[in-house]
Amino acid sequence: MKLVNFSTAAFGLSLVGAGIAAPTGSNDFKTQCLQFAPEKHLENVTRTRLDYLKPGTNLTYPDYPESCNAMEPSIIEQETCRIGLIIPTSNRSSIKFEAWFPKDWNGRYLATGNGGIGGCIQYYDVSYASNHGFATVASNNGHDGQAGISFLNNPDVTEDFAYRALHTETVSGKVLEKAFYGKKHNKSYYLGCSTGGRQGIAMAERYPENFDGIVAGSPAVDFNHLQSWSARFYTIVGSANSSDFIARETWSGLIHDEIMKQCDELDGVKDGIITDPSMCQFKPETLLCSKKQMEKKSYASKNATCLTPTQVEKVKQVFSPYYGADGELKYPSMQPGSEVLASKLMYNGQPFLYSKDWFRYAVWNDSSWDPASFNLTDLEAVDKVNPGGVQTWPKNFSGFQSAGGKMISYHGQQDALISSFNTPRLYDHIAKSMGLTYSDLEDFWRFFRIPGMDHCHGGPGASAFGQAGLVGTKEVPFTPERNVLAAMIAWVENGTAPDTITGTKFKDTDAKKGVEYTRKHCRYPLRSTYVGNGYDTTSEEMWACL
Repeated sequence: MKLVNFSTAAFGLSLVGAGIAAPTGSNDFKTQCLQFAPEKHLENVTRTRLDYLKPGTNLTYPDYPESCNAMEPSIIEQETCRIGLIIPTSNRSSIKFEAWFPKDWNGRYLATGNGGIGGCIQYYDVSYASNHGFATVASNNGHDGQAGISFLNNPDVTEDFAYRALHTETVSGKVLEKAFYGKKHNKSYYLGCSTGGRQGIAMAERYPENFDGIVAGSPAVDFNHLQSWSARFYTIVGSANSSDFIARETWSGLIHDEIMKQCDELDGVKDGIITDPSMCQFKPETLLCSKKQMEKKSYASKNATCLTPTQVEKVKQVFSPYYGADGELKYPSMQPGSEVLASKLMYNGQPFLYSKDWFRYAVWNDSSWDPASFNLTDLEAVDKVNPGGVQTWPKNFSGFQSAGGKMISYHGQQDALISSFNTPRLYDHIAKSMGLTYSDLEDFWRFFRIPGMDHCHGGPGASAFGQAGLVGTKEVPFTPERNVLAAMIAWVENGTAPDTITGTKFKDTDAKKGVEYTRKHCRYPLRSTYVGNGYDTTSEEMWACL
């Protein structure tokens, strides 16, 4: 196989053809789609699909990797040409790539990211963007599924995961877009959360001219330390059959209730939401069993009413920052308020899948590595290896700033997978390393904290604001005030930077049941503050950014 490498594209890619203009009629568009030959415009690629999708199509994904969890069908709202390719990134690695080109193209290009350690094309984001008229691209990030075994003894796959897959996806898609429509886009955008958020940050650092606007939500930056922090929870809470294991019901009941008792009303409203977890100094010792309770073993069941001294210490460790042997902070603490979901994902008495596979296959290349043995030696090893250059803790964004790029980040304040304290830490780090005030940094990067939001979406707060195709896609207006992607467009194309992002809270977190309330989310370091009379707690006017 001939492999080509050149400065403006990814490994194995070359622009080899000119573009054609997109026709206007339905039959013409269908013909154009089915006659399009992507392999004429990119070298060394293998076509896997070329589909014309008509409006109203209920698109399913029967070949979706099982470990990615089931993907909901996509409703196609306009005529779309779906292109699938396998694109090599080295002589032993490749990406599965898709481009969705809508007939009613808005002249914009959008690349989507991934999640976890996957491995999984997020079709809800792809259909969301293409339905809004974006020429949209995606990839599997260099391997299939959420398991990490593909990293084993193959640093090229790890490098794809770290940054190369997205860059390849982006460059390839731009070549095909120009060939398909006969002209290049007006502006280029990126949308991603979690690992997708980290990918967006990595693009701003490594390839500052790839995108005019980047939406990087809940970014999994400082990635190796994030995986170390996640691995550490299993060594703290222990296995589910250990004598002092804290049951999920205790975390989501007794402990969560006490956290809410101590911290819910710090913002002046009792609503089941800790608006700013950094203000919550939770004291778990208030749950310590009395002598009588110890005799009755009131701690021993799922309906526990107190905690043993050992359990109290476990809770303290869970909510403590993670330090290295040198006393340096490696990762901030888990924020109070996340425990209902975190007890299912992180404190469940089993090793966390992502960190287990990361250390087994990317760090140690040893499938027998035992996550119960995790210690500071593993932390030192992952720092030394930094598989694929994945760490993503930039010193500055000077290239992105000089290129005129804009970036919006957001983070749910009860995220159970990535500490919501880490994005402010990154924002402060960049401000300091670039010698910028917050006002200066806001010229090209704005960060919004989202009270009551879980990981990337969901939760009891006003957590729907157009950040993904998962929830409220139709119910949330595509306006700069209500939709973060629309806000990014307004900033890039009109120079109107967002001061707030208004989130929507649906009744029972179900968009079909209608809107319960909306709330403006504040740009960091401002804090959402209740300024009402104590009666009306949901009206937007009762909250201010102070």
